[in-house]
Amino acid sequence: MTKSTKAQEKNYRYYTDTNLGSELTRKTLVLVLAGGSGSRLKGLTEWRAKPAVPFGGKYRIIDFALSNCVNSGLRRIGVLTQYKSHSLIRHLQRAWGFMRAEIGEFVELIPAQQRIDNQWYRGTADALYQNIDIIRRHDPDNVIVLGGDHIYTMDYSKMLYQHVTSGSDMTIGCIEVPRHEASEFGVMSIDEDYRITKFTEKPDDPEAMPDKPDKALASMGIYIFSTAYLYASLIADSEDEDSAHDFGKNIVPKSISACNAYAYPFQNNDGSPAYWRDVGTIDSYWAANMELCEVEPELNLYSRDWPIWTYQTQHPPAKFVFDDDDMRGQAIDSLVSGGCILSGARVKRSVIFFATEIEKGSVVKDSVILPKVTIGKNCRITRAIIDKACIIEDGMIIGEDLELDRKRFHVTDSGIVLVTPKMLGQRLYMIDKEYLKINT
Repeated sequence: MTKSTKAQEKNYRYYTDTNLGSELTRKTLVLVLAGGSGSRLKGLTEWRAKPAVPFGGKYRIIDFALSNCVNSGLRRIGVLTQYKSHSLIRHLQRAWGFMRAEIGEFVELIPAQQRIDNQWYRGTADALYQNIDIIRRHDPDNVIVLGGDHIYTMDYSKMLYQHVTSGSDMTIGCIEVPRHEASEFGVMSIDEDYRITKFTEKPDDPEAMPDKPDKALASMGIYIFSTAYLYASLIADSEDEDSAHDFGKNIVPKSISACNAYAYPFQNNDGSPAYWRDVGTIDSYWAANMELCEVEPELNLYSRDWPIWTYQTQHPPAKFVFDDDDMRGQAIDSLVSGGCILSGARVKRSVIFFATEIEKGSVVKDSVILPKVTIGKNCRITRAIIDKACIIEDGMIIGEDLELDRKRFHVTDSGIVLVTPKMLGQRLYMIDKEYLKINT
C-alpha cells in the first residue's frame, strides 16, 4: 500500500467513525443497469436477463452488486430493467423486499417505459436519461451507476468518499487486467493523483500501464457522478444525433477533458488487484463457478462480515445416500445446495444448485448444474453447464466426445458444453404451436 493510499485509508476510517459517512450515503442514489441481453452467454440468456442468471449454487448474478450496496450502507437503489426481465423482477421482489420504505430505504424496479419518447433504451446513458425525472424526484447529491452483471465484493462507500473529497465530477472504478484481455473493456490512463488523462472504449490495441507492460487499467463499469454534472451530460448526449448514448462510448470519453474525472483503483490492502469477474461468456461463467470449488477461493461466500443476500428457497438439506462400493453418494471439492439428492452418484469439483437429483451410477465432474435438474442413472457429465430443469436421460454422456456434443449442444472453443432444455427437445420454454391451435 502506497503512502497516499495509507493516508486515504486513515481519513476514510475517520469518515466512517463519524456521522459523515451515513449522511453521505443517505444522500446518494444507486442505479443498477440490469437490462442487457447478455448474448455471449448463449442459451443461458435466451429466456432471462444476464443479471438473473444463477451463480454460485444459490445466488443470481445481480445479488452481488445489490449486496455490495447494502453492506456499504447504500440503501436507496433503483434497478433498470428491459430485456426479458420477468425472472429478474420476480427474484428482486422475493429477495429484496425487506427494505423499509418508511425510513427511506428501497430497491425500486424501473422497467423500460418509453417515458421520453416511443423508443426503448438505446444505450446505458439513454436508460438514465429516460428516467431523469425519477432521479430528480429522489434529489440525490451523488449518483452511483453500476452494472448488475459482475461478480465481486466491494465497499462502494470508500469510492464515494474519494469521489467527494477529491472534488470529482465523475469517478470510475478500475482494475488491472491482462493487456491481451483489455480489448473487451474501456481502458484508461491516469496520472499520479489518479486523474484520468485518457479513456478508450474497447480498443484494438489497449494501452499498457507505464510500470506494467503486460497489464492495462480497465473500467469496471462503476461510475459515480455529482448529480449536476450527470444531468448536464445526459441532456447533452440526448441531443447528439450521432451518439450511441452509451457511457463507455460517449459520456466518459467526452468527460475526460470537460470535467474533473478520477479513477478509483479496486485493490486489496497490499495493493494487488481485488477479486472481480466479468462472467459475460460461457467460458468465464464456468471458470468463475469452478473457482468456488477451490479449498480457499478468492471470493469468500462464507464471510459473516460481508454476506451475500438472495432469495432463500425452502428446501430440505442436501442428501447423500448409499455407501456400497459400486454405488456411493458423495461430493468432493464441490458446492451442493439444499434440496439436492445424490443417490449413489459421485460429484467432483462441481457446483450443484438446489433441488437437483442425481441418480445411481452417475458421475459429474468439473460442471455447473443449475436448479431443478434431474440426471438419470449411469450418466457421465464433464466440463459442462446444465441449464435449469433439464432432464438428462439414463446413460447420457456429455463432455467426452465434443464432436458429438457439437451436433446436439453448444460447445465453446475451450470445450465447455452448454446444455439447455431446448437443446434436449424439452418444452420448458418452447411454444407448442400445435397445442395452441387445438386449445384456443
